[in-house]
Amino acid sequence: MRPVRTTVALTVTLSTLALGGLTTSASAASTAPYTAKGSIEEAYVLGARQGDRLSLVNKQGKVTGKGTADRFGSFVWREQKPGSGYTVQIRSGRKVKTASKKFAVLSTKANPSQSFYDGKVLNAGLNYVTVRDGVEIAMTVRLPSGKTLADGPFPTVIEYSGYQTAAPHDLLSSVIASVTGSKGASDPLVPATGTAVGSVIAPLLGFASVSVQMRGSGCSGGAFDLFGLPTTFDGYDAVETVAAQPWVKGHKVGLAGISFSGITQLFVAGTQPPHLAAIAPMSVTDDMYTGTGNPGGIFNKGFALSWITDRANDAKPAPEGGQAWAKALVAAGDQHCIDNQKLRLQTQDVLGLIKTNPYRTPALFDRRAPGAWVKNIKVPTFFIGQYHDEQTGGHFPESLQYLAKNKDVWITMQNGVHADSLGPSTITRWAEFLNLFVGDQIPKVPGLVLSLSGELYKFLADSAAAPVKQSRFDGTTDVAAAKAEFRKDPRVRLLMDNGAGPEGLGSIGATWEIDASSWPVKTAKATTYYLGAGGALGAKPSKASTASYTADPKARPAQTLGGTGEGDAWKAQPPYNWAPVASGKGLGFTTAAFSSDMVMAGSSSLDLYLKSSAKDTDLQVTLT
Repeated sequence: MRPVRTTVALTVTLSTLALGGLTTSASAASTAPYTAKGSIEEAYVLGARQGDRLSLVNKQGKVTGKGTADRFGSFVWREQKPGSGYTVQIRSGRKVKTASKKFAVLSTKANPSQSFYDGKVLNAGLNYVTVRDGVEIAMTVRLPSGKTLADGPFPTVIEYSGYQTAAPHDLLSSVIASVTGSKGASDPLVPATGTAVGSVIAPLLGFASVSVQMRGSGCSGGAFDLFGLPTTFDGYDAVETVAAQPWVKGHKVGLAGISFSGITQLFVAGTQPPHLAAIAPMSVTDDMYTGTGNPGGIFNKGFALSWITDRANDAKPAPEGGQAWAKALVAAGDQHCIDNQKLRLQTQDVLGLIKTNPYRTPALFDRRAPGAWVKNIKVPTFFIGQYHDEQTGGHFPESLQYLAKNKDVWITMQNGVHADSLGPSTITRWAEFLNLFVGDQIPKVPGLVLSLSGELYKFLADSAAAPVKQSRFDGTTDVAAAKAEFRKDPRVRLLMDNGAGPEGLGSIGATWEIDASSWPVKTAKATTYYLGAGGALGAKPSKASTASYTADPKARPAQTLGGTGEGDAWKAQPPYNWAPVASGKGLGFTTAAFSSDMVMAGSSSLDLYLKSSAKDTDLQVTLT
């Protein structure tokens, strides 16, 4: 379909923004030697007495860290130099005694041998798996409907997240109950809907799926530290553990998921697990600081603040806090889940890291930046994202340049919101990619998925959608030929006018697309506009002039959705209330009306010389 030709103007607007359990006791604590182990550039102790004054001592006898045992008798030392011979000492007045056996702080450069993974057995349902630093991670194996492990081997994907991921009950049953109106009492053991890719969609497509719970959340052990090194390499251990199972086809696995479990794929793939076949990340960010936490250097007190706060609440020890399924299993006496709460009071204050660092500190944020790990990704990658993602933001394309040398990369970008990565314009090709590059099999979308797709979109995205299409490869038999045909697909798809499809205004689905062989699109040309006198925005610089305004954040609404809830952004027609800049309270610069269509594909920037009467001034720039 050709675009409708319109006459538009380009406007740049400036305005100023306002800134706005468990219990333990000394008598119950174990005696020395305490349990102390090394993690990746970290060390932790368990079984100490509350209030113990602890020291971490390296092989040379130097104290590299101090701390006080929490009420669970635990403590974590971070940012430690890898090496052997570490011990934990306890200080009482002038007396010092060694309270642990020697252990090593682990490095990012040495992974366990294959034998470490070969002995681990995963059964259908909930499992607890010990990773390299001794921490237990919860993993739930989900099979296609009606199948048992004996029916394998299965093409297999992993979904890795800090949401309620490994909760062992069936999310599909809850979805169907909601769609049919027979919804009963809430089940605390059902996974979060944000993990539907692994817990619902993958099994419906005939894949075995392993839902991996991030350390420090749910019933997994360890301390939560958003995208810290131990968390990243837990993903490596999960891939290698799952791939070693006899029911996994070809002993290769893929990574799948949207949002949280899309972002984790970039980290894990960057560690290069040898048995990782491919990844399919959706709706991600490239940098926790510049992309989402502090876009443009301004703290994101909207979604980012609420999201990080929720993650901190999820990391609280059960049963007093934490996720619903952890509360339920602790109350039911699951000893693994109970024991795995013991490091929860050592959760890293990620919100504090973001708020107390006025600038992006590389030592703190480089390792937590997904984009930094993309440089190391070598496996086939199917990437989907939205320019207008209201949650993770539109900064993610900055990392796509690092995939240029990978010949098996397909990138889809579109207008739309966070959930639209799962839309009908992308989901069939996504399924084809996973079948071909993970399952090494001919893709086919099951009839149940085709018939239920409309209801699933209403449940997941509160919107109508174009119908999901059957795979073009259904009925063929030559996997190699199908894979070769798939490789002919455009490497970059820019889906246009998502929301203008035949199912009604706002329905999910694009009406046309622009295809390209690489990103950035080679035919796109950088175009410069200059701010001019009288609010003009022109192609040529004008004579020097100035423009001024009086900052008044109250002159505009704080947000365009009017405080009605984040979910409103997913509706077919969100209740936006966009107000222009009030006269004298901001600046606007507008081009003359265009005489032909223009498509913008890529990032934009404003270079501004500014003088302010305030010591610290934040600006919002809107391009329309």
